[in-house]
Amino acid sequence: MKIFIYHTPELTPIEETPECAIAVDVLRATTTMAAVLAAGGEAVQVFSDLDKLMAVSQQWPAEKRLRAGERGGQKLAGFDLGNSPLDCTAEVVQGKRLFISTTNGTRALQRIEKSPIVLASALVNRAATVKFLLQKQPETVWIVGSGWEGSFSLEDTVCAGAIAHSICQQTNSSLEAITGNDEVTSAIALYSQWQDDLLGLFYQASHGKRLVRLDGLEDLKYCSQTDILDVLPIQHEPGVLKNHY
Repeated sequence: MKIFIYHTPELTPIEETPECAIAVDVLRATTTMAAVLAAGGEAVQVFSDLDKLMAVSQQWPAEKRLRAGERGGQKLAGFDLGNSPLDCTAEVVQGKRLFISTTNGTRALQRIEKSPIVLASALVNRAATVKFLLQKQPETVWIVGSGWEGSFSLEDTVCAGAIAHSICQQTNSSLEAITGNDEVTSAIALYSQWQDDLLGLFYQASHGKRLVRLDGLEDLKYCSQTDILDVLPIQHEPGVLKNHY
């Protein structure tokens, strides 16, 4: 298994497709997706275009759908939810499909949707992700961070490093054996430095600071937890993710 990490969707090779691609948007889209499926949501369907989201979701019964919209860290007017995992309780999402569009995470998923295996991961479901990778043993794995509007983000990189670090440990592999590009080495180093204080790292992150200004401190705390959800959003058809477990 060779792991490649790309900090943003724009940095992924255009002419290649990996056997397995993982979208990571820790703050907060992929954390929210995991929370929805853990709470009994039927599926998550992602969109970058809001008009398309409205048109497609309109075809679903109102009692079976939820619309989640976020731009710039804030909930969009006219949507049921924003992009907070804390809002995705069983009472709200049970048996429903979440139609979601966010600033960064949905773009990452759309960039990799043609891969044979597409996953959505965050720190909260890191262990479930690693378990899947160790079972399936894909030859090539891309971990694609969502970043923030095209730029590097600490939180997505540390999550990618957490996944790669765990695979190294559980397989007793050398760094050289799993590393596909230099970003993997740097992401593992970042995780090794901060693994005992991920919330502290999030306070340093530009998007973490943005969320704190938007009264998102509790979201920050939730998203910084590791291995708390045994769920794995996996793509069943382009843009539609359901729980693998």
